[in-house]
Amino acid sequence: MRTIAPGIEVSPLALGTNVFGWTADTATSHSILDAYLDGGGNFLDTADSYSFWGEGNSGGESEAIIGKWLAGRSDRDDLVLATKVSHHPDLQGMAPHTIRAAVDASLTRLGVDTIDIYYAHFDDPGTPLADSIAAMSSLVDEGKVRSIGISNYSAERIEEWLRISEREGFHTPVALEPQYSLMERGIEADILPLASKHRLAVMPYYSLAHGFLTGKYAGTATIEGPRAADASKYLTPQGLRVLDVLRSVASTHNVQPASIALAWLAAQPGVVAPIASARTTGQVPPLLEAMHIRLTDAELQDLDDASQSLVRA
Repeated sequence: MRTIAPGIEVSPLALGTNVFGWTADTATSHSILDAYLDGGGNFLDTADSYSFWGEGNSGGESEAIIGKWLAGRSDRDDLVLATKVSHHPDLQGMAPHTIRAAVDASLTRLGVDTIDIYYAHFDDPGTPLADSIAAMSSLVDEGKVRSIGISNYSAERIEEWLRISEREGFHTPVALEPQYSLMERGIEADILPLASKHRLAVMPYYSLAHGFLTGKYAGTATIEGPRAADASKYLTPQGLRVLDVLRSVASTHNVQPASIALAWLAAQPGVVAPIASARTTGQVPPLLEAMHIRLTDAELQDLDDASQSLVRA
């Protein structure tokens, strides 16, 4: 287990649930949750907006599916639940009244009294940051939220959030959720140093680069599926070099490339738990295997070298 904050310990891999209610129906989602928990995971990442983009959806589907799975379980206290505010179609932005309405809706859908990590999902330049921070902090005081996280904010805005929190005596964030993978390494220039400086736990999303790092794509293949367009952009000479190294290291460990990609990410400074999702139970084992892989210095260096030019300021 890895520590995010006092009393919040998580497995070194978080289960992303943005596919619940989209490409995974309720029964499949519950089977995925069971498989993840049985494999030693305890950290669920969702958002109030998941998955409004699915046909017939309006937002909140993922939380509702998780809530049905949690109902009647006796191990709630062993699980760490993270959700987010600001991107639900009906509750957009970080205005205080939006935050209050959104957290109550999330608590209801999840069927819990407290959210372990509550993220500001996207920045809202139209709302004074101090007002958003005060509202988020008050949720901790009221017991609705145990800790605060920030996702998709720039390094400058995160620094501003921290300065305001310290100056005003608000509860400070404990976690960051940025995009980060072997194919997206831009945060190494600013977010990761900031996280290290302020001891913020980093939980990267899109850890498998929209499925590209599973290794199932080849240079001449046509990528199909709900994330085809996102994965296709990585079919470049650089991306194929990364896949070649992933496959080589995976062969050494007798695992799938996805496991190696997640293990590399988990080994990066400040990263506590990469977030990865599965739309079938068959996709869960490679995710779980990543928790037990320790890459050698040489393997880490080979992967780093293959993707080095993707480190951008």
